[in-house]
Amino acid sequence: MGVTDPAGPVMDRDEVDRALARLGQEHEAIETSLLALQDHAGRRLLEGAELTGVTKDRWTATEASITLLWAYFDAYTATLRAAREIRARRRWSSREDLVELTELLRGESVTVPGATTLSESFSLGTLVDRMNELYASSLDMVVAADAVWSALPARIDLLAAELQRTRKLAHSVGVRPGEHPSGDDLEHITRTLTRLREDVVSDPLAFWVPAEGSSAPGGGRPDTTVYDREARALEDVRREIDAVLTVRQDAEARLIRLRDVLSRADRTLAEARTARGEVLAKIAATEVPVVSGPPTALQEQLATAAEYRRQAQWHRLSPLLESLEQRAEDELLRARESLTAVTAPLAVRAELRGRLDAYKAKVARHGLAEDSLLVERYDAARRMLWSAPCDLRVAEQAVLRYQQAAAELLGAPRVPGQAGPEDRKGEHA
Repeated sequence: MGVTDPAGPVMDRDEVDRALARLGQEHEAIETSLLALQDHAGRRLLEGAELTGVTKDRWTATEASITLLWAYFDAYTATLRAAREIRARRRWSSREDLVELTELLRGESVTVPGATTLSESFSLGTLVDRMNELYASSLDMVVAADAVWSALPARIDLLAAELQRTRKLAHSVGVRPGEHPSGDDLEHITRTLTRLREDVVSDPLAFWVPAEGSSAPGGGRPDTTVYDREARALEDVRREIDAVLTVRQDAEARLIRLRDVLSRADRTLAEARTARGEVLAKIAATEVPVVSGPPTALQEQLATAAEYRRQAQWHRLSPLLESLEQRAEDELLRARESLTAVTAPLAVRAELRGRLDAYKAKVARHGLAEDSLLVERYDAARRMLWSAPCDLRVAEQAVLRYQQAAAELLGAPRVPGQAGPEDRKGEHA
């Protein structure tokens, strides 16, 4: 749409002709825009839709604006036609004709019905400005509604179709409302999508986000917040269904692995109980932790899992298997830690025995194996370490005394019959 020149003095013939040519072009542009608005798919949809909310209010106002636009355009057309008729009276317009043409083309000569008064008067330029404003606001509303209708319902329908496929798959593995959380989620998504589609169809402008700082008609985007949230929720449910399907495919192998892990845990605990008896018999004056028996709850749950598999209750088997697998690994770790704790005194005794024999071999290499003090202290330590029950604290002190005696002899000056420095190079007690 165009803009006319402001009012001025009486126009001459050339000015009139130029103004009429410009106004004629503006008239064609305005008419083309109004016809395009009249034929816009969004406008036709708005006319036939049962609207609610903000869209209903906006469309009521927009319909009034479009009606007023046509009234303005008709008045503009009539004024332009009158000016053309005056100009066509004679080749060289008279002074009176030019005065009349100036009033029509620049003065407030256009009278149209007013929105709040009986009539209003405008100049052609002011009238074009008003039409531009009404056209922009009307087109903005129509384009926004059409954009939402073009984007969201189709996407909602596609998501709804995917939802139906997911529901059928969920039912095939026993995921149903009231029996599994994912079944409840599917029901919630179904209700939300149904309500969302109804709202989008009846009130599209409630799902329109205008572009900040944009004055162009239709500047903005559809608000897909609710749609995106439900799409993510459906994707989460699909992953859960996939997990249940996976359980159906490998349930037997996972149950076999579970039985194996629990069996190893039971054998380890049995070994720990046997070792505890050995420790209590062979080691004195030490605290040996009690070894608990295998947890019956895990075996009961394992039997429940096997029953779920037999009855094809995959939606119940899936979370139970995941829980059992983690708890079984924890149980095996606990059994191993129990065995380690129980056999710790035996490991200490073995370390003391090894240290005693290592020092005996060391002094033997230096020719001190027959030293009476070393022989005496070695025999005392060995009797303690190889007798039952063994007092580890006393035995450790005996080993330390032997080490100290050996260190003193190994650090003494060389005497005849002892090994030379080269034999003791790099050795320390």
